[in-house]
Amino acid sequence: MRGGLELELAGALAAASEAGRELLPERLGLAVAGALGLRVPFSRELESASEVAQLDLSAFPGDRLVVKMISSQVAHKSDLGGVAFCASDATALERAIDSIRRRVGTRAPIEGYSVAERIECGGGPGEEILIAAHWTDDFGPVAVLGLGGLEVERLSAEDGLAPVLSNWANPATTGRALPAGHPLVRFLTEPYRARRGRFELDALDELISRLLAFAEDWMSPERAHRIAEIEFNPVVMSAKGPTALDALVRRATRSVDIAPRRPTRKLEHLLRPSSIAVAGVSRQQNIGRLILANILRQGFDRKRLWVVKAGTQEIDGCRCVPSFGELPETVDLAVLAVAAARLPDLVEEIVSANRAVSLILIPGGVGERSGTETVAKRLEMIIRDARHRPGEGPIVNGGNCLGVRSLPGRFDTLFIPGHKLDFNVGKPAPLALLSQSGAFAVARASKLVSIDPRYVVTFGNQIDLTLGDYLDFLAHDPEISVFACYLEGFRPLDGRRFLRAVREISDSGRTVILYRAARTSAGALAAASHTASIAGSYRVTRDLTERAGGLVADTIEEFDDLVRTFCALAGKRPGAGRLGAVSNAGFEAVAIADNLNGLELATLTGGTRTELAKVFRNASLESIVAPGNPLDVTPMLGDTAFATTAAAILKDENVDLAIVGCVPLTGALETLPAADGHSEDLDDAGAIGSLLIELWRTTAKPWVAVIDGGSLYDPLACKLDRAGVPTFRTVDRALAALAAWARLPVRYASRRP
Repeated sequence: MRGGLELELAGALAAASEAGRELLPERLGLAVAGALGLRVPFSRELESASEVAQLDLSAFPGDRLVVKMISSQVAHKSDLGGVAFCASDATALERAIDSIRRRVGTRAPIEGYSVAERIECGGGPGEEILIAAHWTDDFGPVAVLGLGGLEVERLSAEDGLAPVLSNWANPATTGRALPAGHPLVRFLTEPYRARRGRFELDALDELISRLLAFAEDWMSPERAHRIAEIEFNPVVMSAKGPTALDALVRRATRSVDIAPRRPTRKLEHLLRPSSIAVAGVSRQQNIGRLILANILRQGFDRKRLWVVKAGTQEIDGCRCVPSFGELPETVDLAVLAVAAARLPDLVEEIVSANRAVSLILIPGGVGERSGTETVAKRLEMIIRDARHRPGEGPIVNGGNCLGVRSLPGRFDTLFIPGHKLDFNVGKPAPLALLSQSGAFAVARASKLVSIDPRYVVTFGNQIDLTLGDYLDFLAHDPEISVFACYLEGFRPLDGRRFLRAVREISDSGRTVILYRAARTSAGALAAASHTASIAGSYRVTRDLTERAGGLVADTIEEFDDLVRTFCALAGKRPGAGRLGAVSNAGFEAVAIADNLNGLELATLTGGTRTELAKVFRNASLESIVAPGNPLDVTPMLGDTAFATTAAAILKDENVDLAIVGCVPLTGALETLPAADGHSEDLDDAGAIGSLLIELWRTTAKPWVAVIDGGSLYDPLACKLDRAGVPTFRTVDRALAALAAWARLPVRYASRRP
């Protein structure tokens, strides 16, 4: 950008701040557009109609003019009737100015009039686009490309017409600011029949990249006066090239409080501590006592576990000390399960005596509700001051959290009784469950019965450590292949760190699954009262996370499905995505064909068809069932034949992955627990559940199961789930999750330049 324009822009921002205005003059916005490579109409400014006579109209190209009111208080002038079109002669121009003055009346001050050449362009969808950048507290500057003109707000809300969003970090990693495969980008840049692409992709991409660089500079929180939003709408493709017809520049009116960088190397001490101290433990049962019991139950060494409690020698075989200052050494982790009002004094004591490398603050009441702001502010100041001490002070998780359960660290601060939350004691799952809400984390752990996460981290208010910190640190753990995240609000600019970690994880072939809560104003208020966080833009979060290679779940049910599938299928490969499908219900076979979600049905080999025909002949079903895909074996096929059919489908060389659907109400299958009144026993070695579990253990190909029936069949679904078979209760949910898993390698490959 030219030095003169930089000085003018800086001066205009300072003047607007002094006057308490948000909007900068449109001519400055158009000057920025020109500096970024857009063409702008030739224009002049007048104070009133009386100056028309002095205006050289021959300097304006063409025979039509656009007249707009100038007002520092109006962003969208057309809404007030502040725009007019006229012929390029003095009389018509005077009439146009007068018509604007009369239409606007006293509704807004008019500070002058802009007169510009009329740029002619074609009509139809996509002829006018919007190009903009705006500041987000989550991610910093974000660029937007969308359909433009007067209908932009309505159009952008429609499915398929949403703006394409790009983050400042994307071009350096992907080589492009814009995703070339996005439907809107393709619509704007690719030819269709006899029509050429409206805009040239490389030029449009370069423009967005320059806009992002401009925004990164002028929206920086380090500037005393900065821009919050710049928008060019509409931008049209004229004979002179991409041309900005209007521009809006809005000044930022508030500062952004960005916390100092956390010494996240210390997360090694928090997640895998060699020593722990717990405060808030009572002789009677309380949260602190439950946390102590859970730490011990996880196998942590009593000799390296202290209780901070005056007047007591030991509790549950753990030594007690009266204060943190009297601990015999600096512990790796201190867990504070005390009243919120006590937290600042305890944290200050720990910092002053250097008695812990990391802290977990359990209690709520740290900024979530009115009256608790003082506690939160004091804690933040203590933590920030500690960053300037030698060693940078402890890192802090919470408050208002359940804390952490770490299998590598052999400890558990989740204050849930063991009989209420039965973690699977089998092989740990390659999962890190990172949740702002403790209740969300334990509810997921309870439902995903076959999954024992390597880490469960609940981080609550993020008074210090953030989701981005944890994801960035754990991205380097080769034992984790699935990172499941629940978030209600990013801390300022933590979205950037989150996206970098998502990119790194996805590029390594692993998966980040995000459920972004607090999407609406009501949700934001609920989140603020819960974890002292605020909602950012869900659309921005979704678009940027998916561009970085992550998955975003729309519902909690979808989140569970994705986590279940990605954990169960970790290490397996989807091949070319050729699906084999078998069910004992015709409706499931039809639903599979209707909901492939990008998968394709495999063509079974002749050998497989011959093997299946033999199975059906032996079951006396050859006149009813013919080999095919999807395969409906009818409710008459028994346990062994059903399992043999599924095995034959999975062995087929043309099948890469499969779905096995079982509607369990048929009398031909043993699908119920043993009970009086019937002879079934789903635990029998020859029952369908046991046979499918054996199939899961003996085949390397990825597949999922469906048990579509009522609560009577929960034991069968649970049996499969506990054995590690990804099991769903409807076929459409199963296919959606399986297809999402199968698509990821394709998305990674197509995202790279």
